[in-house]
Amino acid sequence: MATMHIEKKLKLLPDLPGCYVMKDINSRIIYVGKAKNLKNRVRSYFKSAHEGKTAKLVSEIRDFETIITSTDKEAFLLEITLIQKHKPYYNIKLKRGTGYPYIKITNEKDPMIKIVSQVKKDGGYYFGPYPNVYAAEETMQLLQKVYPLRRCNGYQKRPCLYYHMGQCLGACFKEVPMEEYAAQIKKIKSFLNGNVGRIKQTLTKKMKQASEGLDFERAAELRDQIHYVEITVEKQQIISNDNTPRDLFNFYLDKGWISIQVFFIRQARLIKREKRIFPCIDTPEAELESFILQFYNRKNNVMPKEILVPETLDKEVLTEILHRPVRTPYRGQKRELLNLAEKNARLVLEEKFRLLELDDRKTTGAMDEIMKALELPQGHRVEAFDHSHLQGTDIVSAMVCFIDGRPEKSEYRKYKLRTVDHADEAASTREVVRRRYTRLLKEHAQMPDLILMDGAEIQIEAARDVLENELGLSIPVAGMVKNEHHKTADLMNDKFIKVPLDPKSEAFYLLQRIQDEVHRFVITFHRKTHSKHSLASRLDLIPGVGPKSRVKLLRKFGSMKKIEMATVSELQTAGISKKVAQTIKLSLKK
Repeated sequence: MATMHIEKKLKLLPDLPGCYVMKDINSRIIYVGKAKNLKNRVRSYFKSAHEGKTAKLVSEIRDFETIITSTDKEAFLLEITLIQKHKPYYNIKLKRGTGYPYIKITNEKDPMIKIVSQVKKDGGYYFGPYPNVYAAEETMQLLQKVYPLRRCNGYQKRPCLYYHMGQCLGACFKEVPMEEYAAQIKKIKSFLNGNVGRIKQTLTKKMKQASEGLDFERAAELRDQIHYVEITVEKQQIISNDNTPRDLFNFYLDKGWISIQVFFIRQARLIKREKRIFPCIDTPEAELESFILQFYNRKNNVMPKEILVPETLDKEVLTEILHRPVRTPYRGQKRELLNLAEKNARLVLEEKFRLLELDDRKTTGAMDEIMKALELPQGHRVEAFDHSHLQGTDIVSAMVCFIDGRPEKSEYRKYKLRTVDHADEAASTREVVRRRYTRLLKEHAQMPDLILMDGAEIQIEAARDVLENELGLSIPVAGMVKNEHHKTADLMNDKFIKVPLDPKSEAFYLLQRIQDEVHRFVITFHRKTHSKHSLASRLDLIPGVGPKSRVKLLRKFGSMKKIEMATVSELQTAGISKKVAQTIKLSLKK
């Protein structure tokens, strides 16, 4: 049910296009949406019945803002910008990763074929994207054997190993004519465009010759190459008579979840599909439109010549933003593919429902149980801290992040303490909490809903003091208390009262996982730090040995024992002067 504050704001909503931003009790943005009519769309959240994730979103909304735009196109673009900036919890979010690998023929004097993750305007030929790196590597290795270019680093006055193996044209020791490269590149391009008949005939002929010459190992190798061509290229069914690169999107909606299927059509073949499942907050059409715009905003995602979508999407706006024709097929093979994508989306969603139910009980449900035990509002993000040292030396701290009960390893952080030089839990906690949340404030990044300290009163009090008195933040802090066997025993709130949790509950199991994970992470970091310091500490004490000399010696010899055993002349081979080498020998003897 909407609060009085929200009810008053609902009466002021305009009948105009734009974006709306939903906020929780801590004024964090938890959802961003767009609408052709802001008044109707925003009111529907509070005046209609909902289920699943949408109901959960509405229960967490405590405020909202609207941003009016001149056109629907501006609303589309603003929504994507806000999603990528704030990363709201309830929105569909795609990582702006490196995309898929490509096979590239370089544009240089002696061209070579390689796998790359970025497409650049450098005059090279790019083929792909490939479903995974393994498939691209297998394809490239086959081409290097059948249609070799340059395989080595270049001219080195003698033939390289690849030249003797027949996988290099010999740029390593001679001048290779451009005509020879051009002939090979033409064959490679033909193969990657799907014309495999010639290469199969060539391989089959060579296989028969090897077999007749009793070279059965070579014949078997050629047979495997033929088999690879068949299973990687010829197995793909031709679905159209033109080679226009196309991407096809469709969806299936059920129980508040949307399943999206993407088909990649290249060289008149369906080469790959991508599947995603998200909770559906807005209409399925709006969610798919947001997905498509984010999909093509990812790094290294090459646009096709045409995009096929269901009829209910706003194709005019998508065409205007993406600068590609966005169409809906109504008959023929393309229509059949669109229907096939919907069937696949439905199948994937039905298969996942049971797994999602079980997973939610163990993760989201456990998270809700912990927040409820601490008498806190619903939360999604937990950050946990722990410290490690060895008799007061090499003091380090670490932080792990769990979102809805799942570890988010890209958010983990390590800290070498700067102001603490002895075992002091309170001081260590103050420094690491200060550094972590000062940075988040500067970056306007998302704050956690709960901070867990791997300790009791001392760490809780130190963390609260920094957060409230220095940074002005009101983030709840709790402690994970261990028993005499160093196992998770209790959860302690910020009033230093132990909160009862059933040891057999999912909440207690989640607490154990968080405590074990932060302990593992900080111990691993401490061991690496201590190992580096113990190896270099004796060298640091020697006059004339600075950081650069120390690195040279450790790279050359690898250990203090080998450095001790080395002669003065051997030490000099690491790139240090004779005087310093003599000083090292004398110092290590002492």
